[in-house]
Amino acid sequence: MRVLLICVGRLKAGPERDLFDRYFTRAKGVARSVGVADVELRELAESRARRPEDRREEEAAAILAAVGPRDWLIALDERGASPTSEAWAADLGKARDSAASAYVVVIGGPDGLSDALRARARSVIGFGAMTWPHQLVRVMAGEQLYRALSILSGHPYHRA
Repeated sequence: MRVLLICVGRLKAGPERDLFDRYFTRAKGVARSVGVADVELRELAESRARRPEDRREEEAAAILAAVGPRDWLIALDERGASPTSEAWAADLGKARDSAASAYVVVIGGPDGLSDALRARARSVIGFGAMTWPHQLVRVMAGEQLYRALSILSGHPYHRA
């Protein structure tokens, strides 16, 4: 299995990109030790449609085109549940152990995710009820993926 982070939009150079890259590199380093073949990032272009509903639908189509039938899809959305880091690690481990092709985490564009995409997801996860900027959500997702892999490996990074 591989871990795939799909993001609508591109993260520009700067401190957020540096921090994301740090956690993502660490996640890649831990992955093989827990039976994860690779940790990948795929950035998709934002839709240029005029209406927010159309943008969400176009972005959802692009995301779903990158998701296979045996992939374990996780949508990040402010309305989602807020699991503990241990629960997210357990979910990733469950996907790995059930022979999912990929554990796919999706961060939508500025207009959010379509209802169809949220319906296709196995889980909808939020980082709390507050709205976060895309750049920070990407950093938090990278860090939490690294933390989840660290928890699965028994690494002391996670000291809850």
